[in-house]
Amino acid sequence: MTETYIAENRAERQRLFEITAKLTAENLAQPTLNGWPVALKLAHLAYWDLYALALLQEWEKMGYKASSANVDAVNEAVRVLSNAIPVLSVIRLVREAAEAVDRKVEELAPKLTAEIEAGSHARMLCRFLHRRNHLNQIESALGH
Repeated sequence: MTETYIAENRAERQRLFEITAKLTAENLAQPTLNGWPVALKLAHLAYWDLYALALLQEWEKMGYKASSANVDAVNEAVRVLSNAIPVLSVIRLVREAAEAVDRKVEELAPKLTAEIEAGSHARMLCRFLHRRNHLNQIESALGH
């Protein structure tokens, strides 16, 4: 499964880079289906990639331990905090976060990967799922 995660993560990261390479300040302000501007969707993606990275790093050091988060509460906090990020800076942030977490997934020990999968946290490895969903929303908002 790891090779699938790696390939899919790379493909969606490449798609992220292609989409963000063309964005203007006007595009970043464009609302998506749920009303969030494109910049906020990108900040949201960056947050969740950084969250996954932090969990993976912790699990490498301390061993896998199931954890949960109140996703709606976290998303609301990210929504509020993202307003403090300069609009054009979000592109660099989302790209760097995607690269960092994908690199971590690629280097994880197979034993830890198996534990994460068995513990129902494969989404921390499959970053492409979250990216694909939001990139589809962004493309739709931009008329692509």
